[in-house]
Amino acid sequence: MTAQLSIRNVHKSFGSNDVLRGISLDVPRGSVVAFIGASGSGKSTLLRCINLLEPIDDGEIVLDGVDISAPGFDANVARRDVGLVFQSYNLFPHMNVLRNITLALTHATGITRPDAEATAIDLLDRFGLADKARAYPEQLSGGQQQRVAIIRAVALRPSVLLLDEVTAALDPQLVGEVLDLIAELRTSGMTMLMATHEMNFARDVADTVCFLHEGAIHEMGRPEDILDSPREERTQAFLARTMRR
Repeated sequence: MTAQLSIRNVHKSFGSNDVLRGISLDVPRGSVVAFIGASGSGKSTLLRCINLLEPIDDGEIVLDGVDISAPGFDANVARRDVGLVFQSYNLFPHMNVLRNITLALTHATGITRPDAEATAIDLLDRFGLADKARAYPEQLSGGQQQRVAIIRAVALRPSVLLLDEVTAALDPQLVGEVLDLIAELRTSGMTMLMATHEMNFARDVADTVCFLHEGAIHEMGRPEDILDSPREERTQAFLARTMRR
């Protein structure tokens, strides 16, 4: 199967700290990849590099046959095709939900505000937030704010959606509603790469699980293989710690 996204021998350092050490991965269109690993293993940095928020030191990031990491490539063009949702919701507090979504649409794509609002309302209705269109972020729960942040990214119709620990800042009772939205996106064929500590969710949603350790993919495979029968000792130790929590 031809890869939609190819990460080829990517390296990234901050000073003397080697954060990514030769990451290579092919992601088929419509598949979901879950990155697991301890804090500091490189998961978030990898997602930021794919989105070009961080320049890579070596290697290539190829999207639909185009090396978007090449010197001189317009990062803003790449980000229209590669959406990124962070742990923190990053909603504008002085704008209501509808405007939070339409602002990026009108600025990034040039469509009219009425068309942007129609798109936003359709998505809010699809994901059960139609009644919150005129609400402000402070009037929403954490789970609702994160769902709005994901909808804002999806509204731009990216080819690939990156999710960086999007449930990490939520109370446990709010995690489910965000995970349900991501599961719905999976059924619609969205290509997604996500850093997560939600092992059961990775098992249910991901096609591939990658265990990162010290900036490298230490083990990779089907969720049932990695999570139930990991071969590598470091993967086994990480999962033993994680599953006990």
